Amino acid sequence: MQALISVPVVLPLLAAGLKLAIGGRSRRLQALISVVTLTTVLAVSLVLLVAADTGGPLVAYAGGWAAPVGIALVADRLSTLMLVVSSAVTLCVMVYSLAQAYADQEYAAPLAIFHPAYLVMVAGVSDAFLSGDLFNLFVAFEMLLSGSYVLLTFGGTESRIRAGATYVLVGLASSLLFLVGLAVSYGATGTVSMAQLAERFSVLPEYLKLLVELTLLLVFVIKAAIFPMSAWLPDSYPTAPAPATALFAGLLTKVGIYSIIRLEALLFPGGPVSSLLMWAALLTMLVGVFGAVAQTDIKRMLSFTLVSHIGYMVFGVGLSTVAGMAGAVFYVVHHITVQTSLFLVTGLVERRAGTTSLDRLGGLMKLAPVIAVLFFVPAMNLAGIPPMSGFLGKLALVQAGIAVGGPLPLVLVAGGLVTSLLTLYAMATTWSKAFWREPPPGMTEPVGTVLESEETPVVRAHGTEGITGRAIVTSASMPLPMLGSATALVALGLSYTVLAGPLSALTRRTAVELLAREPYVSAVLGDRR
Repeated sequence: MQALISVPVVLPLLAAGLKLAIGGRSRRLQALISVVTLTTVLAVSLVLLVAADTGGPLVAYAGGWAAPVGIALVADRLSTLMLVVSSAVTLCVMVYSLAQAYADQEYAAPLAIFHPAYLVMVAGVSDAFLSGDLFNLFVAFEMLLSGSYVLLTFGGTESRIRAGATYVLVGLASSLLFLVGLAVSYGATGTVSMAQLAERFSVLPEYLKLLVELTLLLVFVIKAAIFPMSAWLPDSYPTAPAPATALFAGLLTKVGIYSIIRLEALLFPGGPVSSLLMWAALLTMLVGVFGAVAQTDIKRMLSFTLVSHIGYMVFGVGLSTVAGMAGAVFYVVHHITVQTSLFLVTGLVERRAGTTSLDRLGGLMKLAPVIAVLFFVPAMNLAGIPPMSGFLGKLALVQAGIAVGGPLPLVLVAGGLVTSLLTLYAMATTWSKAFWREPPPGMTEPVGTVLESEETPVVRAHGTEGITGRAIVTSASMPLPMLGSATALVALGLSYTVLAGPLSALTRRTAVELLAREPYVSAVLGDRR
């Protein structure tokens, strides 16, 4: 079983190298490698989840060197649950992107560059979830940065390069802070193993613990796009291709949330920053949702709701209780799936209409009823309409906040309710404009290849060289694999409602294990403590 732990990290890297070696040749083989790789990662992740849930945390040591000397990969309930959800999402997005490339007759670049970078990013996500030491977590973030930068700037348009430059600068700044945190941690404790740090931080002076905690927390706050470090996200994500945007929205910020959960539960339990996290959660929810209400583009609206709903997860972590942590984990699982599905469906809207601007959309309920239904279901799920998983996750967090009591938790409960109502308002407004009202002129039939500039769309019959806009291939009919992958994610989001009982029980066991700390530390260090 321990031999399987490294598969979600190593296999995508090997597949990426193989695809780069093949280059743009044999598109069917390229597609087969990607789908088989991600299907295998999903299957292995499910096996690891069952094993970790029934037998406790599993540990693998890279090169046979045991912790704290070697690199430990730890598969506990939290990391394996995140692996399962992320693997399901990345597989669906890969199928979507392959179908899009085939339909658009993009023969070389997407398969020669896009998908190897995609697999490198998948390996980075898996490595972050499994990492048992801070330095390996830093390496995982760098893998994410390198792969995601290629995906974000794919196509080389002016808007994508500009957004990519901002993204990389933010990433490099957080990486530099991470190195500072690593240096201070190692200098104070002599180790970067998280299991050892959990023991050694407890005997450090309070001021030094607080310094390390705040430094590392700032890194993860930037990665997770928590207010006030969230301004970069709405300007970066919407410029990427639809599959990349969906993957970024669903996964990358959740890696930051995962790191915050691990930091606060394992290394600094009950620390003095809980109140700070709750204030950050409140401001993230409100600032994000107010931004969403003001948008006139679906992608930007969804980007702001992404920021807003990160606040719910931070709310649960800040409570520092089993109920709060369980609610946060449940909401992470829900949000990864629902947010990704919304961005994939938005890609279908863009393919049908050539734009995601609400000022130029309308009538899609008549013109594309399947897409309309696929958007409506996760939109209501995100807004928290009963009995969907969005409602169940928010209910769990509200109950946890009320159980803690006190002014700040109760203010957060009120803020969460306001955020949910405004999310519903933003989704309803988007639905009424894009799907329900009468279509504007030109919406009845697709217009061909649209070059979406910053001011207005321009239609071109031939090549796109020299154009700074984004080329969008429009079509009245959607490729079945694109529709199928989006539908699968929408159905997965709905399945969390059907399986709410078992999933809630699993997230509660996960929270108990996280806050107990001892199972994780004992599994990694064993007799070497």
